[in-house]
Amino acid sequence: MSGDLDQATMDRLFAKARTYSKFTKAPVSDDLLRQAWDLARMGPTSVNCQPMRVVFVRSSAAKERLKPALAPGNLDKTMAAPVTAIIAHDMEFYEQLPKLFPHADARAWFVGNEAMIQSTAFRNGTLQGAYFILALRAIGLDCGPMSGFDNAKLDEAFFKGTTLRSNFLVNIGHGDAAGLYPRGPRLDFDEACRVE
Repeated sequence: MSGDLDQATMDRLFAKARTYSKFTKAPVSDDLLRQAWDLARMGPTSVNCQPMRVVFVRSSAAKERLKPALAPGNLDKTMAAPVTAIIAHDMEFYEQLPKLFPHADARAWFVGNEAMIQSTAFRNGTLQGAYFILALRAIGLDCGPMSGFDNAKLDEAFFKGTTLRSNFLVNIGHGDAAGLYPRGPRLDFDEACRVE
């Protein structure tokens, strides 16, 4: 491989990175969460819209609010994780566009266009969530991204009366390799790609 990143970094981000279901008891500091945010926010989004919003669920009280929304298979691992990030998107992200995209009236492109708002918020919020996973790995944390929860219940518990909508969850901590399954296969280039 060519490029500026060394192999150890490429392994940390991609080749040897795993999805963790179990974590050690080591805490995850607010400073580490801020570092991950500061990296993830630099990834590109369309018209620099940055719709992702994150709620870090750490306290026992917050975990109890999260618990009813979780699918049974995700309950124990999420309750045991040091932190769970709710990756959400703001359905009124366009209100920030005068600040984030000041060289055009991009806000006007979205106001009243519900289909464009929904697709842009979801697509770019998901993209930012992927950047966030890589940022967590880059600063030495492990994660377990997942769906497997009731979005409506979660939104009622955490976002009632707001313009935020949940997308997916990411359990965050220092991974315990004892909980890993064998790595699943991946599609080869020729199975998933074509060049035209």
